[in-house]
Amino acid sequence: MADVQWIAAGRADALAPGARKLVFVPGGVSIVVYHHQGRFFALENSCPHAGAALSASACEGHLISCPAHGLRFDVRNGQCTASAALRIPTYGVVMEDGQLWLSPPPAA
Repeated sequence: MADVQWIAAGRADALAPGARKLVFVPGGVSIVVYHHQGRFFALENSCPHAGAALSASACEGHLISCPAHGLRFDVRNGQCTASAALRIPTYGVVMEDGQLWLSPPPAA
């Protein structure tokens, strides 16, 4: 796992199916990790529209909803269902020896 600044996100078995958790990284960024249908997805915990935290939103059919305005986003790619211009940065998720690791999105 060289050449990437991996972020430890905890043990995979500590995140039950259908659950979510917050991961905090230096610099004030928080990431929400979802365990959905046997896979793990990680997104920045901030709606690109107005910055509302997304961590309170349960994942339903690969979609989460912004609690502030109801915008819906696909956890697989961060894309807003209502606007091609709105996307949440996503993190790659790798499991190694039962530990979840997140790789940051490419620099803009």
